[in-house]
Amino acid sequence: MIKLAQVTLVLVFILGAVNAVFSQTQKKNMNYTHTNSLSHENSPYLLQHAHNPVNWYPWGPEALAKAKKENKVLLISIGYAACHWCHVMERESFENEEVAKVMNEFFVCIKVDREERPDIDQIYMDAVQMMTGSGGWPLNCFAMPDGKPFFGGTYFPAGNWVNVLKGIQNAWVNETDKVQQVANQLAMGIRENEIITVKAEASSFPVADLEKAYRNWKQDFDSREGGNNRVPKFPLPNSLQFLLRYYYFTKDQSALNQVTLTLDKMAMGGIYDQVGGGFARYSVDAIWKVPHFEKMLYDNAQLISLYAEAYQLTKIPEYKQVIQQTLEFVNRELSLPQAGFYSSLDADSEGVEGKFYVWEKSEVDALLKEDSELFCEFYGITNPANWEEGNILMIQTDKKSLAKKYKISVKQLELKLERDRRFLLHKRTKRIRPALDDKALTSWNALMLKGYVDAYKALGDQNYLNRAIQNAEFMQQHLWKGKAHLHRNYKDGNSKINAFLDDYSFTIEAFVALYQASFNEEWLLKANDLLEQVLLHFSDEKSGMFFYTSNEDDALIARKMELVDNVIPSSNSSIAKSLFLVGTYLDKTQYIERSKQMLANIKPRFEKTISYHSNWGQVYFWLANPPVEIVIMGEDAVNQKRKIEELFLPNILISGSTSESNLPLLQNRYVNGQTTFYLCINQSCKLPVTNVNDLLNQLEIALRK
Repeated sequence: MIKLAQVTLVLVFILGAVNAVFSQTQKKNMNYTHTNSLSHENSPYLLQHAHNPVNWYPWGPEALAKAKKENKVLLISIGYAACHWCHVMERESFENEEVAKVMNEFFVCIKVDREERPDIDQIYMDAVQMMTGSGGWPLNCFAMPDGKPFFGGTYFPAGNWVNVLKGIQNAWVNETDKVQQVANQLAMGIRENEIITVKAEASSFPVADLEKAYRNWKQDFDSREGGNNRVPKFPLPNSLQFLLRYYYFTKDQSALNQVTLTLDKMAMGGIYDQVGGGFARYSVDAIWKVPHFEKMLYDNAQLISLYAEAYQLTKIPEYKQVIQQTLEFVNRELSLPQAGFYSSLDADSEGVEGKFYVWEKSEVDALLKEDSELFCEFYGITNPANWEEGNILMIQTDKKSLAKKYKISVKQLELKLERDRRFLLHKRTKRIRPALDDKALTSWNALMLKGYVDAYKALGDQNYLNRAIQNAEFMQQHLWKGKAHLHRNYKDGNSKINAFLDDYSFTIEAFVALYQASFNEEWLLKANDLLEQVLLHFSDEKSGMFFYTSNEDDALIARKMELVDNVIPSSNSSIAKSLFLVGTYLDKTQYIERSKQMLANIKPRFEKTISYHSNWGQVYFWLANPPVEIVIMGEDAVNQKRKIEELFLPNILISGSTSESNLPLLQNRYVNGQTTFYLCINQSCKLPVTNVNDLLNQLEIALRK
């Protein structure tokens, strides 16, 4: 595999070429009106750049053909609509006439929305990480006319950007052979990242094998503030969901303690919008105080699912409040009229990061009057402000102590805080809002759909299930083409990009969850249709894994596989879960065996670094402890399952029907006029019972064994 040190040595000549060119360009605000090829695009991020003086092209055959015909370097600039530093670089460089002149003269400039085209982003992010050891957005990568990258980085200050541009052009003209050498090495390294060692032998998956890996991971825990012991701090929902399951199967209290500490600290911190609900993308400090203020749909969707599971297990009331307030935020600010979900809210408003969310104490005093002292003490609002742009609201004291100080009951305190919070929320609506990225992405909508289902299971609010069903219908109407062909994106009636593996896998998981919550078999059968599409167009038969792109898509310089779980679970771990779930429900043993093969391939990596493969852990636990299957049959089946799904039972697969069913688990089990419960383990069922409490007793005995 290509080594960072090797790439660094070969890159010395490029860095030298960059440093050999010295030209300081002052930013000038000329306010020229320009229109480039991005004006025909639908992506909010691309449209943000449609009137730059840079002659941007979208990724596509026109730009690639132009680069080859004119023998020019591709400048591929990748970002997304809510990205703060993307906006900064645009203001400093891409809106600058003199900078744009250099870019247009030497390069074919391509803008990519990483959220619409993660397949392109993956390739050039890999390249930049190999070259520099880190990555991020904006991502700026220089590539040969055939698309092979040879130099890149993230944000470049305005004073350096023209130097880089001229240095790259100098290297391209005078050191073409060396540029080609670097490009070929990087392309090889990008492809080698996808090499999977296929495990031919049968694997076992004992939970005990995870104990050493867990102990290693545990050393990274921040035992004071939660999360990992580093900054910035990202919420990593699938990691914490793994820890919930690890606790469930091992009873290791340290795993649960880490989850509750992290969830408590996030819910109290500035990363959580204390006025309006919902989470920012990450905290720039160790105490969850100062967020990077952009709000992403995928973060909030996954965090709702996480808090729902934690509430099922702990019944901590603050988790219920976080779920409810965050769903209020999603419904209020990230919901399309057609029942889909928008992608994100910008970090900036009026050109200032966080301005929409922070408060001056004098402002709060004027609004809340006699209530202000109590409110400010609870949320840490001070004069001078606790942050450079204003006060970030952050819970500073416990309710019991504060109630005692003000000689009121805790209930009275909670009512006051809630009334004042809603009043400030109302006043905040009059501010200039952060920009909205109003495209809908299939994979993120699926995560949010599942978030609503998980909230319904935990809290029992029928409105949450209804909203999930509406979103599923939106996806079918606007993102689903033919029998089971998904598109990636939707905006203003347009949906034109082929879906990627995560679009399919997250939708399959969401539809299975929707079946579990509603007992409507339509969703389970549609999940199977989507899985068949994945097997047909994404499968790597050699390894048993799946490519991120369909075989119907235009080829890039590498066909990537997502294996590592990060802020969002990898599409391969998600599809492994989908294979197991659909295979179990529809009695398709080949699906389960494929899931097992995938986990066997990934097991060495998984056991070495669980934190980067935590979503794979859900499949691991299913294979280590075959799930208990619960079947509920009868007209009242949907209502009767409530006592079961309000509990945290990660090793239970629930199914049922209000009428006769042909599903393998349900055949010949319907009794007219009666609700019947069946508990099955390893394809063997206990005697049926007609009372949910009797079923729970059976379950308790079964889980003890």
